[in-house]
Amino acid sequence: MPGAAPATLLPVTVRTVGVEEEFLLLDPDSGRPSAVGGVVLRRADDDGPELTAELHAEQLETGTDPARTLDELDRGLRAARAAAASAAATAGTVPAAIATSPLPAEPTLSDGPRYCRMAERFGITVAESLTCGCHVHVAVSSDEEAVAALDRVRPWLAPLLALTANSPLWQGEDSGYSAYRQQVWSRWPSAGPTPAFGSVATYRETVETMVRSGTVLDEGMVYFDVRPSAQHPTLEIRVADVCRDPADAVLLAALARALVETAVRSWRAGEPAPQARVEVLRLASWRAARSGLDGSLLDPRTWRPAPAPDVLDLLLRHVGDALDEAGDTATVKSLLADVQSRGTGAVAQRAVLARGGDLRDVALSATL
Repeated sequence: MPGAAPATLLPVTVRTVGVEEEFLLLDPDSGRPSAVGGVVLRRADDDGPELTAELHAEQLETGTDPARTLDELDRGLRAARAAAASAAATAGTVPAAIATSPLPAEPTLSDGPRYCRMAERFGITVAESLTCGCHVHVAVSSDEEAVAALDRVRPWLAPLLALTANSPLWQGEDSGYSAYRQQVWSRWPSAGPTPAFGSVATYRETVETMVRSGTVLDEGMVYFDVRPSAQHPTLEIRVADVCRDPADAVLLAALARALVETAVRSWRAGEPAPQARVEVLRLASWRAARSGLDGSLLDPRTWRPAPAPDVLDLLLRHVGDALDEAGDTATVKSLLADVQSRGTGAVAQRAVLARGGDLRDVALSATL
């Protein structure tokens, strides 16, 4: 988006939403990540859902088409996962919906000059970045709308991370976190929460300054928690772990869409963006990553600890009108009750160990 002329787009009514998911490619015998991403992509069905490479050859990324209904999105997610599983099988591997490898791994850099430049510049940060996220793209009708929504959704991103926590294990050990991926990802110099920008011009100037600094390679390395997409007319919310259950990805997408719609309505009504400081947003993200849904989160109204269910209730009330008008309320409440009952992916991983399984069992329990 920065540096380009604003796109002329049709107004959005019910916003479309799409999801990108990253998966680990595992050896089905050992459960260890396998560096066959390039092979998998060469053998993928060109007529199926899009599959793309990631930073490491042990990863594979899928993407859905934009969807207007949650049923349509659910079908797209399941089709993309099926395509990933089929393509991975041609290389003797299985994709796993798990945000960090339970077993120790030494990842292999994917082919390409850009990845090589990243490795040269960022050293061990690249070598220790074998993590898998879930990114939600919500349609916006202009650059101005995108930045206005970005400014207003920021206080509510930590609960989304808590809902999707799926990375408790790191290099063969329990990290003590529910979403340790967030700790790993925060090592990138351009990652994390931002202040409110207030205008498209300020956003563009910020990104251009970051690129001119010579620190990040390009705009694609601006790893904000939420950002206007450079490729699509969307706002991209990037805080979540890849979800173990596709239903959790649907829940994430529904809440993300409702947050964007609520934010845009607030902007159009002339209401100021919340002036949440970056330092406090980092604390909220850390709390969500540490305990997921099993402890306290920060209340976005007061920034004091509150039980996770109470903060999720606040989130539902905050986006209630948008959920109602999209026809999503009943589905979201059902999906939310389900994940609160059974627990996040982090809970499922630890449960495998509690039943006497080993790290291999944990890894393979998340395969598609």
